[in-house]
Amino acid sequence: MFSYRMAMSLAVVLLGTGVLWAQEKPVANTPVPEPSYALTIYSTADPATFDPQGAARDQAGAGYQAITFQRLPGYGVVRDQRTIDLQEGQNMVRFSDVAAGIDPTTVSFKSLAGPDAASVMEQNYEYDLVSADKLLGKYLGKTVIINRKTNADPRTGVQQYETLEGTLLAYDGGNFVLQTANKQLPVQIIPRGEGISEIKLFELQTGLITKPTLVWKVAAKQGGKQEAQVTYQTDGLTWRADYSVTLNKDDTAADVGAWVTILNQSGAAFPNAKLKLVAGDVHRLAPPQPMDLSAHEAIGGAAAVPVPEFAEKAFFEYHMYTLGRTTSLANNSTKQIELFPTRNGALVSKSYVYYGVPEQLRAIPYASPCLDRQLGAEGNKSVDIYVTLQNTQKNGLGIPLPAGRVRVYKVDQADAAQEFIGEDLIQHTPKDEDVLVKLGSAFDLVGERKQTDFEVSERDHWIREAFAIKVRNHKDAPVNVVIKENLFRWANWEISKCSEKYQKEDARTIHIPVDVQPNGEKVVTYEVKYTW
Repeated sequence: MFSYRMAMSLAVVLLGTGVLWAQEKPVANTPVPEPSYALTIYSTADPATFDPQGAARDQAGAGYQAITFQRLPGYGVVRDQRTIDLQEGQNMVRFSDVAAGIDPTTVSFKSLAGPDAASVMEQNYEYDLVSADKLLGKYLGKTVIINRKTNADPRTGVQQYETLEGTLLAYDGGNFVLQTANKQLPVQIIPRGEGISEIKLFELQTGLITKPTLVWKVAAKQGGKQEAQVTYQTDGLTWRADYSVTLNKDDTAADVGAWVTILNQSGAAFPNAKLKLVAGDVHRLAPPQPMDLSAHEAIGGAAAVPVPEFAEKAFFEYHMYTLGRTTSLANNSTKQIELFPTRNGALVSKSYVYYGVPEQLRAIPYASPCLDRQLGAEGNKSVDIYVTLQNTQKNGLGIPLPAGRVRVYKVDQADAAQEFIGEDLIQHTPKDEDVLVKLGSAFDLVGERKQTDFEVSERDHWIREAFAIKVRNHKDAPVNVVIKENLFRWANWEISKCSEKYQKEDARTIHIPVDVQPNGEKVVTYEVKYTW
């Protein structure tokens, strides 16, 4: 009897606690051929904090559930088209291989044969996925067989095994509780560990599935093959733009290229997919959290010649980039595709800015007048380097540029090697807008900012403050430096004295451009009065 049951059982092998194979519950339905995918991916990533490669590395060792519902900064709209064979009347249509990060409330099933060819009666999303513990949970109160190692034969050294058969009463992370036919030891607690070589389960129907699956009850007016399209939103998809700028010898022109990095952690692969990327701040409500139910029911609703890379166009109030060929996105992968071919010889300009105000005071709110004399009395010495790129058609660009990282290089004339000289972030930049990239701090330029006078009258509600700002140039060529000053003590201010012409940039900022001679120094003094 034992050997017969062994032969007829479904052997689900667990090495330790890991299920190697289990079969999902069959449902009477017709086969669904390989899908044809189209993807539109939206990014909400902040290029300052989001690193696609870092996100991929973080998930490399994660388990299935950790990857399935990873909240990446972005999402996608999936259009999955397949040929289905329907019978007249009611049919059960199952779509597997859907993204595990799917939002079931966004799912739409549509027959492309016509609006009246088929209608959706019910729609379900099944994601009670098989795992070792879930499978064991289905066998509580049922018979299982556990094989475990015992001591080796002392004469031959051959490993010995013990077979235990009984009813699974309970289990946890450390033990199995088994009720056996052994009258002396009717209940046994068996540790889960290396001693267990396999567990055998007898029934095939567990209700668990190996892949997330969409299931529809479809009413067809007549039988035959129809094209059907399923559309849904899924988390676990995002993208980011990366730009490469290579300056010429004189820092007056640059070669500009761009790539997009696409990250897929949606829980599904999309082979040979049509791809679109959307750039812009698209408002979206917070996505729902993963559900704990095994199924979700909702009313179903109706919903050229290839070019080498992406074609850009305005779309509503955003910009869309459509890839002129298909591409494959494997699950848990990153892919890079050229956004546009390299533009050569785009004009750029280099500038220097001395921002001597301490960083913590640059955006201080105007809660009350700042009366502390020592606040911002001295500043830093770094003079920052910027490169400005004109994003115009005349300059070989004129392209809507998605937010991303800009990495800048310069060719070393000694060996023609490209050397990295700095990087910065850009936000979404329309055509005909300048791109300003901060590269770092100039080695041979030094700034110095000192408070030279400070008076305050709380009775008459005024503050008077004076500064002397020096910029020293240790280069063998003249430079133009913009001195940037924040008037942070109060909202009402007036420059009463200034040794150079200044420009008011906004309600709290002035710019003072100065020329500094080779191996020379420029001193600027100014006085500001605050009133309230």
